Amino acid sequence: MTSNDFDLVVIGGGPAGYAAAFTAVASDLNVALIERDRIGGTCLHRGCIPAKELLETAAVHRTVTQAGEFGINTNEPVVDFSAAQARKQAVVDRLFKGITHLVASKDINVFEGTGKLAGDRNVEVTFNDGNKQLLTGNFVVVAAGSQPKTLPGFDIDGDTVLASDELLELKSLPNSAAIIGGGATGCEFASMLSDLGTQVTILEATEGLVPGTDIDIAKSLERSFKKRGIDVVTGVSADRHSPHQEGTVVHLTDETELDVEKVIVCVGRRPYTDHLGLADTAIRLDDDGFVVVDELCRTNCEGVYAIGDVISTPQLAHVGFAEAMVAVRDILGENPKPTNYSRVAWAIYCHPEIAYAGMTEEQATHAGYDVVTTQHRFAGNARALIHNETEGIVKLVAERRSDGTAGQLLGVHLIGPRATEQLSQGYLAVNWEIEIDEIAEFIQPHPTLSELFGEAVLEMAGRTLHG
Repeated sequence: MTSNDFDLVVIGGGPAGYAAAFTAVASDLNVALIERDRIGGTCLHRGCIPAKELLETAAVHRTVTQAGEFGINTNEPVVDFSAAQARKQAVVDRLFKGITHLVASKDINVFEGTGKLAGDRNVEVTFNDGNKQLLTGNFVVVAAGSQPKTLPGFDIDGDTVLASDELLELKSLPNSAAIIGGGATGCEFASMLSDLGTQVTILEATEGLVPGTDIDIAKSLERSFKKRGIDVVTGVSADRHSPHQEGTVVHLTDETELDVEKVIVCVGRRPYTDHLGLADTAIRLDDDGFVVVDELCRTNCEGVYAIGDVISTPQLAHVGFAEAMVAVRDILGENPKPTNYSRVAWAIYCHPEIAYAGMTEEQATHAGYDVVTTQHRFAGNARALIHNETEGIVKLVAERRSDGTAGQLLGVHLIGPRATEQLSQGYLAVNWEIEIDEIAEFIQPHPTLSELFGEAVLEMAGRTLHG
């Protein structure tokens, strides 16, 4: 085998791409991994990790602000955002060092350049110095990732109008900001900025925040945000803006105006397929530019797979991991089970946190289930009171049996303290298709936040303890 021939060529070194490379080399495949920027991709460098690090800064600020309630007397906390950014970068750098060391230790052939499909499982790599090299793989996995969507009338200038990349590199906090888009990313940024002293307005074109979540969870988040002073404007769109010396005026479709220092565009991400040379191949794209694949992530071209943000599946790092393993296991002939996207775990790290898996009440009803639901509030949970974080609910959605009792658990939806860390048992129960009666047999440790899930299950099973 020459230096240009590989069992597998992977385009993109983000979570999906490096997971594919790791899975392949574990089965002794000779792997080439092409990355034009830095191993780790958007998630590590411009997305998940830096965003959550700054959200943790916001959480520390909240904790210090509330310290007097715990008998700890402190001065009013002052935000040193440059120090927060330095810590964020230190965390990112440490993880980057770890992942690059791991890649090197696995004997993966890394090519630092831009990969372009050249037909028949050939991939042309263009290096930063302009030189090119042609690689050939028995199989090719496209994992090129995504980039922030733009919005007409709001060109990203890195000064007044920002996308997620620019926001995460801010040198100082703005006094005011309009966030266009009330999805997961918009709500995380709104929560972080508000906690650190920025006056925030969320502009969401639909009728509620975090579209796709259960309606009771979305309503709970909106109430919490408004209580904290975050302005939430739904059912309107941002039309254009008029910059001035100290910021800009955002013009809305209902003819109202909003004067802010910064505009942050959070209207989703689009697949980063522009540089892949797909026009010169037979690979099919959908109307939104995503690569079309089957349930095992195979494109319509023999031997070419696509995974992660370049395909129209949940744009989550852990979904990319799963797709990578499915694709490589299919390459190895192991007959993998396709990823069940309807039961993926979702985690949103705003305050209060949101986490869910499975069907919402509306989705279950629309699917034809006779549905039974229950909701329990953190207000009565001992650990939540100890943490001084009592906002939020646990909502369960289950199928109603013919005798009227609750049967299979269809969905678990949480908003509240550490919700993202509480989802695991609900996620497992939904994916294992466990009956409510079976889940009710498990003993929940006390005092914990997660025992509220147990309380909700007990109520559904007709055996409520504290109800």
